[in-house]
Amino acid sequence: MSAVAISHDYVLDFFDVPAFSRQALKDSRSLAAVIDHTILKPDATESQISERCAEAMEHGFACVVVNPCWVAHAHAVLEGTAVKTASVVGFPFGASLITSKREATDEVLRLGAREIDMVMNIGALKSGNRKLVEQDIRAVVEVAHDGGALVKVVLEVCLLTLEEKILASELAIIAGADFVKTSTGFSSGGANVHDVGLLRGVVGNRCQVKASGNIRTLKQARQMIEAGASRIGTSAGVAIVKEMAG
Repeated sequence: MSAVAISHDYVLDFFDVPAFSRQALKDSRSLAAVIDHTILKPDATESQISERCAEAMEHGFACVVVNPCWVAHAHAVLEGTAVKTASVVGFPFGASLITSKREATDEVLRLGAREIDMVMNIGALKSGNRKLVEQDIRAVVEVAHDGGALVKVVLEVCLLTLEEKILASELAIIAGADFVKTSTGFSSGGANVHDVGLLRGVVGNRCQVKASGNIRTLKQARQMIEAGASRIGTSAGVAIVKEMAG
């Protein structure tokens, strides 16, 4: 499985990382606008979801990412604001049936989600089943795009080889994904600068890059953006933007 054979043209699809970094890191409000405020822990309560939504509205985060059971509640709190409701599909292992992912996407859209973070079928990728990986992603993308929602494909890069990271990114683009995303934050590793830079180098300007998993400080967020991330997924968004402001 040759990296060169997978794609030969991503150098032509330029994304201006320095320009994006300057804008995103201009001030705390600009930084907040590229942060996905996340609460996916299994013991999250309704009051904690409400709190995250209130924080997102106060600071101007891009969206609040919640588990499917909390989408309706988050949407009700955020309705009428610029902050979107986001949810996860196939989380955290990516091993759900394609039909299950499609149906879950349709349901969370109906409940108010406008961004979908789906986990790729990692086992299928590592088995060399490119067709299944693409079909899996495309099934979610088609439903989401029909409903006016974005799709971020979680690659779980800590489990992949270099060539698998490149292949996964290419398949996500072929399937129509809006973002490739580094990690769930629930596996053996999270985002790192090397992987973010690699993903940006592969996708260029053909889709966006979300860095997620164990990003807790302004320094880490800055490093990810300067490496090519256009979104940051974190549960520490408030602390990060306060550090930026202070």
